[in-house]
Amino acid sequence: MFLGASGLLALPASSAAAPAGSPSDRLTLGVIGVGSRAQQVMDDLILEGGVEFVSVSDAYDGRLERAVERTEGRAKIVRDYREMLEDDSIEAVLIATPDHWHARQAIQALAAGKHVYCEKPLSYTPEEGLAIARAVERSGKKLQVGSQPMSSTLNQKAREIVESGELGQITMIRANSQRNSPSGAWLYPIPPDADEETVDWEMFQGSAPPHEFSLDRFFRWRCYEDYSGGIATDLFVHLCTVVQHVMGAGAAAEVLAMGDLYRWKESREVPDTLNALLRYREGFTVNLSATFNNNTSASSSFEILGTEGSLTVGYTRMYQRKEVVRDGNGWIVNAWPAEFEEAYLAELAKKPKPGRRPEPTEFRAGRTSATRLHWRRFVEAIREDKPTAQDVWAGHNAAGCAHMINRAAKTGRTVRWDFERRTIAG
Repeated sequence: MFLGASGLLALPASSAAAPAGSPSDRLTLGVIGVGSRAQQVMDDLILEGGVEFVSVSDAYDGRLERAVERTEGRAKIVRDYREMLEDDSIEAVLIATPDHWHARQAIQALAAGKHVYCEKPLSYTPEEGLAIARAVERSGKKLQVGSQPMSSTLNQKAREIVESGELGQITMIRANSQRNSPSGAWLYPIPPDADEETVDWEMFQGSAPPHEFSLDRFFRWRCYEDYSGGIATDLFVHLCTVVQHVMGAGAAAEVLAMGDLYRWKESREVPDTLNALLRYREGFTVNLSATFNNNTSASSSFEILGTEGSLTVGYTRMYQRKEVVRDGNGWIVNAWPAEFEEAYLAELAKKPKPGRRPEPTEFRAGRTSATRLHWRRFVEAIREDKPTAQDVWAGHNAAGCAHMINRAAKTGRTVRWDFERRTIAG
């Protein structure tokens, strides 16, 4: 990325915390699964205001205690999340459990008359995504998938630029996610008090194949196929969400992928390195790349490459560059008969010469986090009966890309999307 761009343009920062409002104005919320990501979201919602945490549920006691502390004791602990769904005072639930729980909890919450904010990925399988979509249609309630980067000011600006046509014809997008640490590879530290007394193993397992009690599986569940799709459903799903949103595209038409486990082999099944190639029927191709073994480039970014310009998008900055096309054929015509070479070069000299490549225009993200911006759109959808920022079908398409990538990597075959049935073909 260029750090000294002369064409600086700062995006307007969103306002600070929204007014808390009276208790009756606040969205009453239950949180199902209060692990690290959920408590990050809770911190953002406390800053945002307008939310009343009614109850929290989790399979580890330590998380429950910390979540209640975050609410200054206002939220109550509910051991079985189904009790939360029976509470008529709760309007919405935040689902932040492992992937294999999302469908069951989302469908049950919708049936209980709750609005649902579900952390990505929406589903553990494509079939689950379709089941959730049917549940949304039956319930009439709002569901938003929590892939917050799509609501960032940078990605909203990227969408505007793409729609304006300034980049010309876009045929390729490159996106990556890189890390180089044990924690980055999901080998998280395990709390000292975690044991069979403080961890409800049966609650965690749910519909997954049964296993003996394992703290590694519980706290590092992203590393195991019984609970997660690994890099594809945890990282690529964000990139696919942003690409599809910015480009106004649906699911990928076909996918090729390859991955392996090279280094982080402790308590792990899923690859630590994964590459994928996605073709979209809207007329462009996406290259996705992730590794947990190097962090030289930006930890997560993507490039949108068009015939007239390009965008390089990061977490806090985005750069727009104009294309300067130089077509040098001197070495080609040098092999022609001399008279033809001279005539060609004489004609070429009459044409305007391309100028220097202009400095890129820089855009900076606003001060308000993407999570807060994404949440605001969820609340607006509920209060004003608007569409959610990432509805069930957008979430299904993004998760579907991740599921296609995993299947392609496992089979070594091209995997295609069935647009009529809205699932993987075959």
